[in-house]
Amino acid sequence: MLTCRRADSGLWEHPLDHRVLQYLLSAGFYGVYRIGHIRLDHALITALVERWRTETHRFHFPIGEATVTLQDVSVLYGLRIDGRAVTGVDPSVPTEQWIALCAELLGVAPTPADLQAGRVRVRWLAEHFAHLPDHSPDELVQQHTRAYILWLIGGVLLPDKSQNLVKLMYLPLLRDFEEIGQYCWGSTALAWLYRMLCRAAQGGTREIGGPLVLLQ
Repeated sequence: MLTCRRADSGLWEHPLDHRVLQYLLSAGFYGVYRIGHIRLDHALITALVERWRTETHRFHFPIGEATVTLQDVSVLYGLRIDGRAVTGVDPSVPTEQWIALCAELLGVAPTPADLQAGRVRVRWLAEHFAHLPDHSPDELVQQHTRAYILWLIGGVLLPDKSQNLVKLMYLPLLRDFEEIGQYCWGSTALAWLYRMLCRAAQGGTREIGGPLVLLQ
């Protein structure tokens, strides 16, 4: 049976401030937040992977073929499926640049120990962005919102198999709140799911990442 990996441990523990929710709504991520934490059925996902065909990107069932579509992503998550392409920088950039980027956009600078190959530890996000102080200025609200969206992207929509790390390559795309919702996050999530399914379908694979809640 495959082990399903995700990086959203602690993401749903605290209710969000209404000001963060407003930014989340305008950025197009409220649908992902609304679904919340869903326990993964490892046996079900393993059975689906066994029926996945990398040549056609479809599941082959006794009753016919099926797959996850862009319409599914749009309806279930409310994510945009067209628009600007989601791209990221090479994770091999110096650690100092990632630290400076976090300080600029999140208001807190991680230490080198909090980073690993262009990824930040989930523990660091949980420690610094669990609570938004009352009467916080709008700049701090935006910083907390960026951190939460980054965690949603790296922990729910586009997670790797690390289970405790979130990629920072998406953080530059969260700089301008008027532009965040213009990216096709839904298409990106579906493409990542297909890639993870294709990798997991290879013989000898024991783990799978990706937006598995969407698959389930």
